[in-house]
Amino acid sequence: MTQINWGILSTGTIAKKFASTISQLTDCGKLLAVASRSLATANQFANEYNIKAYGTYQDLVRDPKIDVIYIASPHSLHYEHARLCLENGKNVLCEKSFTVNAAQAAALTQLAAKKKLFIMEAFWTKFLPAYQLLNKTIAEGEIGELTHFRAQYGFAPTGARYARKFDPALAGGALLDIGVYALGVAAMLLGYHPKHLYSSAIIGEYGTDKFNSIMLEYENQATAHLITTIGSIIDPQAVLFGTKGHIVLPNFSALQEFTIEKSDGTRYTVESPFEINGFEYQIRETEKCLISQKLESTIMTHQNTLDVMRLMDKARSDWGLTFPCEAAPA
Repeated sequence: MTQINWGILSTGTIAKKFASTISQLTDCGKLLAVASRSLATANQFANEYNIKAYGTYQDLVRDPKIDVIYIASPHSLHYEHARLCLENGKNVLCEKSFTVNAAQAAALTQLAAKKKLFIMEAFWTKFLPAYQLLNKTIAEGEIGELTHFRAQYGFAPTGARYARKFDPALAGGALLDIGVYALGVAAMLLGYHPKHLYSSAIIGEYGTDKFNSIMLEYENQATAHLITTIGSIIDPQAVLFGTKGHIVLPNFSALQEFTIEKSDGTRYTVESPFEINGFEYQIRETEKCLISQKLESTIMTHQNTLDVMRLMDKARSDWGLTFPCEAAPA
Protein backbone atom coordinates (compact mmCIF):
# COMPACT_ATOMS: atom_id res chain seq x y z
CA MET A 1 0.00 0.00 0.00
CA THR A 2 1.77 3.14 -1.23
CA GLN A 3 -1.07 5.61 -1.79
CA ILE A 4 -3.88 5.65 0.75
CA ASN A 5 -7.40 6.28 -0.51
CA TRP A 6 -9.85 7.74 1.99
CA GLY A 7 -13.59 7.80 2.41
CA ILE A 8 -15.61 9.88 4.86
CA LEU A 9 -18.72 8.56 6.58
CA SER A 10 -21.12 11.40 7.48
CA THR A 11 -21.10 15.01 6.33
CA GLY A 12 -21.21 17.22 9.43
CA THR A 13 -18.93 20.06 10.48
CA ILE A 14 -16.05 17.85 11.59
CA ALA A 15 -16.22 15.85 8.35
CA LYS A 16 -15.77 19.10 6.44
CA LYS A 17 -12.77 19.99 8.58
CA PHE A 18 -11.23 16.60 7.86
CA ALA A 19 -11.89 16.89 4.11
CA SER A 20 -10.43 20.39 4.03
CA THR A 21 -7.31 19.17 5.81
CA ILE A 22 -6.58 16.17 3.61
CA SER A 23 -7.22 18.18 0.45
CA GLN A 24 -4.37 20.52 1.48
CA LEU A 25 -1.85 17.78 2.29
CA THR A 26 0.63 17.08 -0.48
CA ASP A 27 2.40 14.27 1.39
CA CYS A 28 -0.67 12.13 2.09
CA GLY A 29 -3.21 10.05 0.22
CA LYS A 30 -6.34 11.06 -1.60
CA LEU A 31 -9.92 11.60 -0.52
CA LEU A 32 -12.09 9.62 -2.93
CA ALA A 33 -15.62 9.57 -1.58
CA VAL A 34 -18.14 10.65 1.04
CA ALA A 35 -21.35 9.01 2.20
CA SER A 36 -24.49 10.35 3.78
CA ARG A 37 -27.93 8.91 4.45
CA SER A 38 -29.10 11.40 1.82
CA LEU A 39 -27.60 11.39 -1.68
CA ALA A 40 -28.44 15.08 -2.05
CA THR A 41 -26.44 15.89 1.08
CA ALA A 42 -23.57 13.68 -0.06
CA ASN A 43 -23.56 15.36 -3.48
CA GLN A 44 -23.42 18.81 -1.92
CA PHE A 45 -20.41 17.78 0.17
CA ALA A 46 -18.73 15.89 -2.69
CA ASN A 47 -19.02 18.76 -5.15
CA GLU A 48 -16.95 20.98 -2.87
CA TYR A 49 -14.03 18.52 -2.88
CA ASN A 50 -14.49 16.94 -6.32
CA ILE A 51 -15.04 13.46 -4.91
CA LYS A 52 -17.61 10.70 -5.32
CA ALA A 53 -20.91 10.81 -3.41
CA TYR A 54 -22.76 7.84 -1.94
CA GLY A 55 -26.32 7.98 -0.64
CA THR A 56 -25.82 5.01 1.71
CA TYR A 57 -23.02 3.98 4.04
CA GLN A 58 -23.17 0.46 2.61
CA ASP A 59 -22.19 1.77 -0.83
CA LEU A 60 -19.19 3.57 0.66
CA VAL A 61 -17.81 0.56 2.51
CA ARG A 62 -18.21 -1.60 -0.61
CA ASP A 63 -16.12 0.70 -2.78
CA PRO A 64 -13.04 -1.43 -3.59
CA LYS A 65 -10.83 1.62 -4.14
CA ILE A 66 -11.13 2.90 -0.58
CA ASP A 67 -8.55 1.78 1.98
CA VAL A 68 -9.60 3.64 5.11
CA ILE A 69 -12.74 5.41 6.31
CA TYR A 70 -12.95 8.38 8.64
CA ILE A 71 -16.09 8.11 10.77
CA ALA A 72 -17.61 11.49 11.63
CA SER A 73 -21.10 10.48 12.74
CA PRO A 74 -22.57 11.12 16.24
CA HIS A 75 -21.14 9.19 19.22
CA SER A 76 -24.16 6.93 19.40
CA LEU A 77 -23.46 5.58 15.90
CA HIS A 78 -19.69 5.11 16.10
CA TYR A 79 -19.89 1.46 17.13
CA GLU A 80 -22.40 0.58 14.42
CA HIS A 81 -20.54 2.46 11.69
CA ALA A 82 -17.06 1.26 12.66
CA ARG A 83 -18.33 -2.31 12.74
CA LEU A 84 -19.86 -1.85 9.28
CA CYS A 85 -16.51 -0.66 7.95
CA LEU A 86 -14.51 -3.45 9.56
CA GLU A 87 -16.90 -6.16 8.41
CA ASN A 88 -16.43 -4.88 4.86
CA GLY A 89 -12.65 -4.90 5.05
CA LYS A 90 -12.05 -1.20 5.62
CA ASN A 91 -9.51 0.30 8.00
CA VAL A 92 -10.96 2.89 10.37
CA LEU A 93 -10.15 6.27 11.89
CA CYS A 94 -13.09 6.95 14.22
CA GLU A 95 -13.86 10.35 15.70
CA LYS A 96 -13.77 10.80 19.46
CA SER A 97 -15.34 9.75 21.67
CA PHE A 98 -14.49 6.43 20.06
CA THR A 99 -17.68 4.73 21.23
CA VAL A 100 -20.29 5.26 23.93
CA ASN A 101 -18.68 2.87 26.43
CA ALA A 102 -15.68 0.64 26.98
CA ALA A 103 -17.53 -2.56 26.08
CA GLN A 104 -18.24 -1.23 22.60
CA ALA A 105 -14.64 -0.01 22.24
CA ALA A 106 -13.26 -3.42 23.22
CA ALA A 107 -15.57 -5.17 20.77
CA LEU A 108 -14.33 -2.98 17.92
CA THR A 109 -10.63 -3.43 18.68
CA GLN A 110 -11.14 -7.18 18.95
CA LEU A 111 -12.99 -7.28 15.63
CA ALA A 112 -10.27 -5.20 13.96
CA ALA A 113 -7.60 -7.60 15.24
CA LYS A 114 -9.59 -10.58 13.98
CA LYS A 115 -9.98 -8.97 10.56
CA LYS A 116 -6.34 -7.80 10.55
CA LEU A 117 -7.43 -4.21 10.02
CA PHE A 118 -6.21 -0.92 11.46
CA ILE A 119 -8.46 1.06 13.79
CA MET A 120 -7.71 4.18 15.81
CA GLU A 121 -9.60 6.81 17.75
CA ALA A 122 -9.24 10.24 16.14
CA PHE A 123 -8.01 11.87 19.34
CA TRP A 124 -6.13 14.43 17.27
CA THR A 125 -4.84 16.31 20.32
CA LYS A 126 -2.38 13.54 21.17
CA PHE A 127 -0.53 13.92 17.87
CA LEU A 128 0.12 17.66 18.10
CA PRO A 129 3.80 18.67 17.95
CA ALA A 130 3.25 21.06 20.88
CA TYR A 131 2.60 18.08 23.15
CA GLN A 132 5.81 16.44 22.01
CA LEU A 133 7.64 19.62 23.04
CA LEU A 134 5.71 19.72 26.31
CA ASN A 135 6.73 16.13 27.09
CA LYS A 136 10.36 17.08 26.44
CA THR A 137 10.03 20.07 28.77
CA ILE A 138 8.58 17.87 31.50
CA ALA A 139 11.23 15.18 31.03
CA GLU A 140 13.96 17.81 31.38
CA GLY A 141 12.56 18.65 34.81
CA GLU A 142 11.71 22.27 34.07
CA ILE A 143 8.91 22.31 36.65
CA GLY A 144 10.13 19.44 38.80
CA GLU A 145 7.86 16.57 39.77
CA LEU A 146 4.30 16.86 38.48
CA THR A 147 1.76 17.42 41.25
CA HIS A 148 -1.52 18.62 39.72
CA PHE A 149 -3.31 19.20 36.42
CA ARG A 150 -6.26 21.55 36.06
CA ALA A 151 -8.37 21.88 32.91
CA GLN A 152 -11.59 23.66 31.99
CA TYR A 153 -13.60 23.94 28.79
CA GLY A 154 -17.13 25.08 27.96
CA PHE A 155 -19.12 26.36 25.01
CA ALA A 156 -22.68 27.58 24.48
CA PRO A 157 -24.48 26.37 21.36
CA THR A 158 -27.87 27.81 20.43
CA GLY A 159 -31.07 26.67 18.74
CA ALA A 160 -31.19 23.24 17.15
CA ARG A 161 -27.49 22.68 17.84
CA TYR A 162 -28.13 23.10 21.57
CA ALA A 163 -30.77 20.36 21.55
CA ARG A 164 -28.61 18.09 19.40
CA LYS A 165 -25.62 18.41 21.72
CA PHE A 166 -27.70 17.15 24.65
CA ASP A 167 -29.81 14.54 22.85
CA PRO A 168 -29.53 11.23 24.77
CA ALA A 169 -30.32 9.32 21.56
CA LEU A 170 -27.06 10.74 20.16
CA ALA A 171 -25.14 10.03 23.40
CA GLY A 172 -25.11 13.75 24.05
CA GLY A 173 -23.87 15.77 26.98
CA ALA A 174 -20.60 17.44 27.89
CA LEU A 175 -18.60 14.37 28.90
CA LEU A 176 -18.41 12.46 25.61
CA ASP A 177 -18.27 15.66 23.56
CA ILE A 178 -15.53 17.68 25.30
CA GLY A 179 -14.90 15.96 28.64
CA VAL A 180 -12.94 13.40 26.63
CA TYR A 181 -10.41 16.15 25.84
CA ALA A 182 -9.86 16.99 29.50
CA LEU A 183 -9.62 13.34 30.54
CA GLY A 184 -7.49 12.44 27.54
CA VAL A 185 -4.94 15.17 28.16
CA ALA A 186 -4.86 14.44 31.91
CA ALA A 187 -4.11 10.82 31.06
CA MET A 188 -1.41 11.84 28.58
CA LEU A 189 0.35 13.89 31.25
CA LEU A 190 -0.30 12.06 34.52
CA GLY A 191 -1.15 8.53 33.42
CA TYR A 192 -4.07 6.42 32.25
CA HIS A 193 -4.64 4.61 35.54
CA PRO A 194 -5.59 6.91 38.40
CA LYS A 195 -6.12 5.30 41.77
CA HIS A 196 -9.45 7.07 42.28
CA LEU A 197 -11.95 9.03 40.21
CA TYR A 198 -14.42 11.31 41.98
CA SER A 199 -17.05 13.13 39.96
CA SER A 200 -20.30 15.03 39.97
CA ALA A 201 -22.57 16.35 37.26
CA ILE A 202 -25.55 18.60 36.70
CA ILE A 203 -28.05 16.79 34.52
CA GLY A 204 -29.95 19.13 32.22
CA GLU A 205 -33.45 19.18 30.80
CA TYR A 206 -32.62 16.54 28.18
CA GLY A 207 -31.38 14.01 30.73
CA THR A 208 -27.67 14.33 29.91
CA ASP A 209 -24.85 16.18 31.65
CA LYS A 210 -24.65 19.91 31.04
CA PHE A 211 -21.82 20.38 33.56
CA ASN A 212 -19.39 17.90 35.04
CA SER A 213 -16.52 18.01 37.48
CA ILE A 214 -14.01 15.16 37.69
CA MET A 215 -11.15 14.70 40.12
CA LEU A 216 -8.40 12.12 39.63
CA GLU A 217 -5.99 10.86 42.27
CA TYR A 218 -2.86 8.89 41.37
CA GLU A 219 -0.69 6.49 43.35
CA ASN A 220 2.16 9.02 43.38
CA GLN A 221 -0.15 11.62 45.01
CA ALA A 222 -0.55 13.64 41.79
CA THR A 223 -4.08 14.92 41.20
CA ALA A 224 -6.24 16.42 38.44
CA HIS A 225 -9.37 18.54 38.46
CA LEU A 226 -11.34 18.72 35.20
CA ILE A 227 -14.41 20.82 34.44
CA THR A 228 -16.36 20.69 31.18
CA THR A 229 -19.73 22.16 30.31
CA ILE A 230 -22.10 22.81 27.46
CA GLY A 231 -24.22 25.92 27.88
CA SER A 232 -21.60 28.20 29.40
CA ILE A 233 -18.60 29.71 27.64
CA ILE A 234 -15.39 28.82 29.45
CA ASP A 235 -12.19 29.37 27.51
CA PRO A 236 -10.31 26.09 27.14
CA GLN A 237 -7.31 26.43 29.40
CA ALA A 238 -5.21 24.05 31.44
CA VAL A 239 -2.38 24.41 33.91
CA LEU A 240 0.16 21.73 34.79
CA PHE A 241 1.71 22.23 38.23
CA GLY A 242 5.00 20.89 39.52
CA THR A 243 7.31 21.24 42.49
CA LYS A 244 9.40 23.90 40.71
CA GLY A 245 6.79 25.87 38.79
CA HIS A 246 3.86 25.48 36.43
CA ILE A 247 3.01 25.41 32.72
CA VAL A 248 0.00 27.23 31.25
CA LEU A 249 -1.66 25.48 28.30
CA PRO A 250 -4.03 27.85 26.50
CA ASN A 251 -6.59 26.05 24.32
CA PHE A 252 -5.23 22.72 25.57
CA SER A 253 -7.32 20.59 23.21
CA ALA A 254 -5.75 22.37 20.22
CA LEU A 255 -2.40 23.25 21.75
CA GLN A 256 -0.05 25.44 19.73
CA GLU A 257 1.93 27.10 22.52
CA PHE A 258 2.53 26.86 26.25
CA THR A 259 4.18 29.09 28.83
CA ILE A 260 6.58 27.86 31.53
CA GLU A 261 6.64 29.87 34.76
CA LYS A 262 9.32 28.62 37.16
CA SER A 263 9.50 29.30 40.88
CA ASP A 264 12.79 31.18 40.39
CA GLY A 265 10.96 33.79 38.28
CA THR A 266 11.98 32.43 34.89
CA ARG A 267 9.18 32.70 32.33
CA TYR A 268 9.19 31.76 28.66
CA THR A 269 6.82 30.56 25.94
CA VAL A 270 7.27 27.65 23.55
CA GLU A 271 5.39 27.92 20.24
CA SER A 272 4.50 25.15 17.80
CA PRO A 273 1.86 26.34 15.31
CA PHE A 274 -0.16 23.97 13.15
CA GLU A 275 0.74 23.48 9.52
CA ILE A 276 -2.96 23.53 8.64
CA ASN A 277 -5.44 23.06 11.48
CA GLY A 278 -4.06 20.22 13.61
CA PHE A 279 -5.89 17.33 11.94
CA GLU A 280 -2.94 16.73 9.61
CA TYR A 281 -0.93 14.89 12.26
CA GLN A 282 -3.49 12.15 12.95
CA ILE A 283 -3.94 11.70 9.18
CA ARG A 284 -0.22 11.20 8.76
CA GLU A 285 -0.07 8.77 11.67
CA THR A 286 -2.91 6.71 10.18
CA GLU A 287 -1.20 6.56 6.79
CA LYS A 288 2.17 5.72 8.33
CA CYS A 289 0.59 2.77 10.14
CA LEU A 290 -1.21 1.55 7.02
CA ILE A 291 1.87 1.78 4.81
CA SER A 292 3.94 -0.14 7.38
CA GLN A 293 1.07 -2.64 7.85
CA LYS A 294 0.63 -1.86 11.53
CA LEU A 295 -2.79 -2.62 12.98
CA GLU A 296 -2.42 -0.17 15.85
CA SER A 297 -0.76 3.18 16.47
CA THR A 298 1.96 3.23 19.10
CA ILE A 299 1.01 6.86 19.87
CA MET A 300 -2.75 6.46 20.31
CA THR A 301 -3.04 2.82 21.33
CA HIS A 302 -6.18 0.75 21.71
CA GLN A 303 -5.42 0.55 25.41
CA ASN A 304 -5.29 4.35 25.68
CA THR A 305 -8.78 4.51 24.18
CA LEU A 306 -10.12 1.76 26.43
CA ASP A 307 -8.64 3.34 29.55
CA VAL A 308 -10.27 6.72 28.90
CA MET A 309 -13.56 5.09 27.97
CA ARG A 310 -13.50 3.23 31.31
CA LEU A 311 -12.93 6.49 33.18
CA MET A 312 -15.93 8.01 31.41
CA ASP A 313 -17.97 4.88 32.17
CA LYS A 314 -17.09 5.26 35.85
CA ALA A 315 -18.14 8.91 35.89
CA ARG A 316 -21.47 8.22 34.18
CA SER A 317 -22.10 5.30 36.51
CA ASP A 318 -21.65 7.66 39.45
CA TRP A 319 -24.21 10.01 37.91
CA GLY A 320 -26.66 7.26 36.92
CA LEU A 321 -26.44 8.37 33.29
CA THR A 322 -26.99 5.81 30.56
CA PHE A 323 -27.84 6.18 26.87
CA PRO A 324 -30.47 4.34 24.80
CA CYS A 325 -27.75 2.99 22.46
CA GLU A 326 -25.88 1.12 25.21
CA ALA A 327 -27.11 -2.34 24.39
CA ALA A 328 -24.45 -5.00 24.69
CA PRO A 329 -22.28 -5.18 21.53
CA ALA A 330 -23.37 -7.81 19.02
